[in-house]
Amino acid sequence: MSDGERALADSKGKFVQVVKDGRKRNDIEWLPGRVVLSNKRLVLATNQGKRTLPLSKLTSVTASQMNQSLAQVDSYIKLQAGRDVWLVSAVADEFEEELYRALLDQIVVLVRHPAVKGGVVQDTGWEKARLKLDDESDETIDLATASGTFVELDIDDVGTVEAKRKDVRGEERPLLEVEHTIDGTSVETYISGTPRHVSLIEGLVRQGEQRNAADDVDLSSEETQVLMALYSGISPFKIPDFVDMDTEDVEAVYDRLIESDILEPVRTRREVQLEARGRSIAGEAIADQ
Repeated sequence: MSDGERALADSKGKFVQVVKDGRKRNDIEWLPGRVVLSNKRLVLATNQGKRTLPLSKLTSVTASQMNQSLAQVDSYIKLQAGRDVWLVSAVADEFEEELYRALLDQIVVLVRHPAVKGGVVQDTGWEKARLKLDDESDETIDLATASGTFVELDIDDVGTVEAKRKDVRGEERPLLEVEHTIDGTSVETYISGTPRHVSLIEGLVRQGEQRNAADDVDLSSEETQVLMALYSGISPFKIPDFVDMDTEDVEAVYDRLIESDILEPVRTRREVQLEARGRSIAGEAIADQ
């Protein structure tokens, strides 16, 4: 290895190039071999040779579960480098974590937090922040801002992610609007930076959005009212009066929503808070009003 280069992960795995020079390949075949990751490059090696992908060339990383057309593996990571796209399935569990660390740990981004709190837009400005993946898990993004604010963004707590281009400090830039919670309250944190950094962060935070997607949910009008009230910041203890329902009926709604992983019980039976999936449903319901 070159000076300053260090090994991060070495695993058996399979890989295949699905797009070459911008053209989709039809004759794809998974190749077994070694997947070797350093802080500077990714090496895909077989008995016939090896392919080296410099990490600086990676512009997009997306984790995916098994697809029927790609059923030779249980899960894989889609890597885009310019006009080439590779799918990589590594046996070692730490491979994805180490890859995201190598790409994102300690980068500097622009953050606006909280941009929205309890559905209300906040008068906060953009400031620089250093991004760090939690030492114990890549499932948590820590953002330390220049003003001393510390933002913890749990991937499993992400409800929705919106990728947009907006004016940021007088220049049109790509940004992510990430909905999550702080102390049980729904907030949106905006993250901006270079197109490459924003794309890589998007691949990570969308994992939480996909897990908590609000699809295939059929709610009654009473359940929807309760969700929207909680999303707006109404105390669980005040929900019966706010939605004009008997306490017993609200309790029954809580039970149904807890069983559906939309609410999470907190401390006492009558106190609940929205799960990320519940915030996604409530946000959609409010938008439809």
